[in-house]
Amino acid sequence: MERPVVRPRRLRRTPALRAMVAETSVAASQLVLPVFVAEGADAPRPISSMPGVVQHSRDSLRAAAVEAAELGLGGIMLFGLPAAKDAVGSGATDPQGVLTVAVRDVVAEVGDALPVMADLCLDEFTDHGHCGVLAADGGVDNDATLEVYAEMARVLADAGVDVVGPSGMMDGQVAVIRDALDGAGHTATTILAYSAKYASAFYGPFREAVDSSLSGDRRAYQQDPGNGREGVREALLDVAEGADMVMVKPALAYLDVLRRVRDAVDVPVAAYNISGEYAMVEAAAAHGWIDREPAILETLTSIRRAGADVVLTYWAAEAARLLAR
Repeated sequence: MERPVVRPRRLRRTPALRAMVAETSVAASQLVLPVFVAEGADAPRPISSMPGVVQHSRDSLRAAAVEAAELGLGGIMLFGLPAAKDAVGSGATDPQGVLTVAVRDVVAEVGDALPVMADLCLDEFTDHGHCGVLAADGGVDNDATLEVYAEMARVLADAGVDVVGPSGMMDGQVAVIRDALDGAGHTATTILAYSAKYASAFYGPFREAVDSSLSGDRRAYQQDPGNGREGVREALLDVAEGADMVMVKPALAYLDVLRRVRDAVDVPVAAYNISGEYAMVEAAAAHGWIDREPAILETLTSIRRAGADVVLTYWAAEAARLLAR
């Protein structure tokens, strides 16, 4: 019997050897923790479809931010849940609104130890649940929405945010936001553009997390799941408009798009490991069908391997602790 000369298994023999030749790694500094803060909450409120995730009070948010900084996470992404909504999402541009107050709270708590990011969109603030202002025909008015986004960017930057994340998929949003920030003297505020954001079936738990008022869908402005080239086009447009980073969302069902975007742009690329992806792993683990902690790390590794420089994930804090073992 002829024995094999090439034996790839030699490099898999021990944990130390495997670590030495690992092609992809995950570090705490590459992970961003998305968090929800509810106006008027006096204690954290559990989210039933996302075990372990809560709607924070101001106090619990500050504690979560301190922990994120101590763990060395790459950032914290804030989502605000207002006590009242209206047709134009006026809470989003209120200097005393829940999201703006949350930004000030976290910045005051962690300073430069943790990049403070804020979702820049209207869906949490509108009574119809869409990401923009509605036109007379019931559709989202792209250009009227851009005016609101510009003001929201200025308000968040005034509060001290490091990074704004425009996620509404309005045409021209990055250019308008960059112009608004620069015009207000916030030339250092970073834009993380949700460039390739798809109309996904995996957003369901997020809708519970933000108390969404949406009826219908967002297919008229979010991307069709079958379109890969379009995701690259959107990312290139955002970079041309001044985006400092771009994002693919969701992550797991769009790893091919993530790789194509990574190959096409010369800025950092993020991917959002979204609520439905989180919930699937948690549900399977709760039933004993998969080994939870290895599944978490494998999931994050796959997103990094596909090309993400930054991963937004609800497991960020836990993953950082697992990686430190």
